[in-house]
Amino acid sequence: MKSFLFPKINPSSFTWVRPEGGVISKVHEWIEPLTDYEKSKDAEVVVVGVPLSRSSISASGASEFPDAFRRAWKGFTTYNLDHDIDLADISAIDVGDVPLHVTDIRKCHDNIIEASAALHTSFLNAKVCAIGGDHSITAMMVKGLHQAKPNERIGILQFDTHFDLRDLTDNGPSNGTPMRNLIESGVVKGSDMYNIGLHGFFNTKDLKQYADEKGVNYITLSNARKKGIEETVNQCLDELSTKVDTIYLTVDMDCLDIAHAPGVPASTPGGMTTAELLDGVLAAGCHPKVKAMDIVCLDPLKDYQVQPTVKLGTHVFLTFVSGVMLR
Repeated sequence: MKSFLFPKINPSSFTWVRPEGGVISKVHEWIEPLTDYEKSKDAEVVVVGVPLSRSSISASGASEFPDAFRRAWKGFTTYNLDHDIDLADISAIDVGDVPLHVTDIRKCHDNIIEASAALHTSFLNAKVCAIGGDHSITAMMVKGLHQAKPNERIGILQFDTHFDLRDLTDNGPSNGTPMRNLIESGVVKGSDMYNIGLHGFFNTKDLKQYADEKGVNYITLSNARKKGIEETVNQCLDELSTKVDTIYLTVDMDCLDIAHAPGVPASTPGGMTTAELLDGVLAAGCHPKVKAMDIVCLDPLKDYQVQPTVKLGTHVFLTFVSGVMLR
């Protein structure tokens, strides 16, 4: 599948073969592997795996999630009972995975930027959904989007337990630095970042002070709950949409309480419930300016045997696409 269009994307190591004919009722029957660009260039949803976790601060097997995500498709139908919509009514393709260097994180990040730029240039109508990988991939996916659409102002909606504003001189381009990376590279303004879900004892005071200095908008989980998660998300989107052309949604699965998501590298108590995250993601998917998203920091190797976190990560993706259909 390598081509001049996608020099930084390889076929995934696990691919479902879509059945010929018949009724599409399962997700693995709906999402097609990319085999013919001309036939797929008008796809409405593009999935790309970004299996990088070498840059994670916590020991992480998040690089295993793209394949685990694909294997989980067989357990989900395309029909969303809650909203009486069928995702099979829109086109979705899986372009494969970004190839990554064995040891050179900088090279990995350069490949992600190049792949993101190629996808956003080639699939103009698509919502590009990156399946990570640790949170360092977000800065690179957004930088690629910026390369493809340099005249568009980009904003970030982030579900996270952490600020992800650590100093790059101390941490390098790790999963603790993507938002600071975007601010310091001039790609996204701090005032165009909205982080929902911060809670507890998992951020240092200097990161909060940096966020204040740069004008980052953040809503603690306790405050979001008082207002309501959905209302909080919609208010953030309303504010962002007056300032930016494109909104990028990033879902760090560590925003969830450890009871709901055991399979994350930096799991914490006191986080979001499953229902709260899905409500927030659906609201984001419904907004017309949300044009790309990622799911990061989900480690199938830490998950329980029945893979509840993998299934939830897959549900997050399907919920986002449901929101896109409800626009």
